[in-house]
Amino acid sequence: MSRSMLLQLARDSIQEVLQAKNSIDKEVLLHEHPLLREVLPTEIKIYIDDELHSSFTSTELPLLEAIVIGAKKAAFEVNEPLLFSKYMECEIEIKITTQEGVISHRDNSLRKES
Repeated sequence: MSRSMLLQLARDSIQEVLQAKNSIDKEVLLHEHPLLREVLPTEIKIYIDDELHSSFTSTELPLLEAIVIGAKKAAFEVNEPLLFSKYMECEIEIKITTQEGVISHRDNSLRKES
């Protein structure tokens, strides 16, 4: 499972809300990445201008749900809702705690990638 897939899943989760459209095919993801069924402590953090905007931690959900739900809650429920303009500027970090240790990945804002 690649880091970009997990970060893209978090971004896709936020986009589902912004676009009011379900676009994530969970069954396909679970088939392609069985690790997404594992219950692993997961933290999603959203940064705007290198400052923490919000975060959400899950310890009891399968990884797929932890990322999908966590990204949506961090973006829209924990702090002031993320507007589309801020979404384009935000960076997302995912931390997953495994038996081997903590895996942490952070992406660039969509504006920096363009």
